Amino acid sequence: MATLVRPGASDPRLDAFAGLTDARLRRVLEPELGLFMAEGERIIGRALDAGFRLRTVLTEQRWLESLWPVVEPLDGVDVLVVDPEVLQHVTGYLVHRGALATFERRPLPEPRDLLHGAARVAVLEGMVDPTNVGAVFRAAAALGMDAVLLDPRCADPLYRRAVRVSMGAVLAVPYARFDRWPAGLEQLRSAGLTVLALTPAPDAVPIDDLDPACTVRCAVLLGTEGDGLTPRAQAVADLRVTIPMRRGVDSLNVAAAAAVAFHAVTRPGSR
Repeated sequence: MATLVRPGASDPRLDAFAGLTDARLRRVLEPELGLFMAEGERIIGRALDAGFRLRTVLTEQRWLESLWPVVEPLDGVDVLVVDPEVLQHVTGYLVHRGALATFERRPLPEPRDLLHGAARVAVLEGMVDPTNVGAVFRAAAALGMDAVLLDPRCADPLYRRAVRVSMGAVLAVPYARFDRWPAGLEQLRSAGLTVLALTPAPDAVPIDDLDPACTVRCAVLLGTEGDGLTPRAQAVADLRVTIPMRRGVDSLNVAAAAAVAFHAVTRPGSR
């Protein structure tokens, strides 16, 4: 059974929630503590549904009635109930979604483990903005991608903003991180996937003109906002593909481009 606690301001159980707006601190602190942060009852529920172990909940009295039935049956969980002023002071911002919770991280699988049997995967290079990472994960979940693979520089998908923007999709879509880049991309070809590099280059193949055979099993490579994929990553690809633009627009932001590309490779006609 969960334990209901009304902590004082110096309670050490509040430490994990301190300074949530300090991105540099959190990127170090949360992995070191082996935890990630979920914000709001919906995301907390999705983390529980995905099998993550809940550690601590921080909330206000007014949200407790709806939240308590969800967490009460869980053993070893502290539910910390504080005044709104304390909540804002500890976290550094006004919490609108009612509750924050810490969950235990799980060891990441190896990329080759996710590639085994996967039909369509997304591969992200240099995507350091957690908002973009979360948006890409949301599109991947919605449009049926089997997994997401990250290069060593990509933002942490379990960073609070990425989790929130993805609406919890980062908790449902399997993902892994390459140790070596771009050498790790050779694992895609070894797994039998056609590697498609998404680029606005005018000489790339329009994505709607792809041979359906190329999308039966494929990996969609996506680069960072602005610079796009590096030449080294594009060199590994089997094909460079583009989303045709109109009205003088040269490209889409990476989240929108990802959604269009995922739809193109997962729609029934592409199988």
